[in-house]
Amino acid sequence: VQLQASGGGLVQPGGSLRLSCAGSGFVFSIYDMGWYRQAPGKQRELVAVSTSGGTTNYADSVKGRFTISRDNAKNTVYLQMNSPKPEDTAVYYCRARNTVLRSDYFGPGTLVTVSS
Repeated sequence: VQLQASGGGLVQPGGSLRLSCAGSGFVFSIYDMGWYRQAPGKQRELVAVSTSGGTTNYADSVKGRFTISRDNAKNTVYLQMNSPKPEDTAVYYCRARNTVLRSDYFGPGTLVTVSS
């Protein structure tokens, strides 16, 4: 199983950035795919989830600004980050989870820095 996140970097407050996470080695379409983040000195937290059934959930802190989407044909999940704030600065991780199969994978993170 591999999860490869990309798209991180430096973005100005109020700008936009899109993260991608490509999965391989598992049946992507039956997994819930999520984005998590960990800021320096803080615990990892949920940002957004796209379930295998087609629903999405967001942390209150990013609602209305971030959008999660997935392309099962490309085995890829995206996180569109609009109007990011300095407090969104963190390492962002992709997660693939299937509770029925008891499978749970995190990929290596990608750093997002929001700064002017």
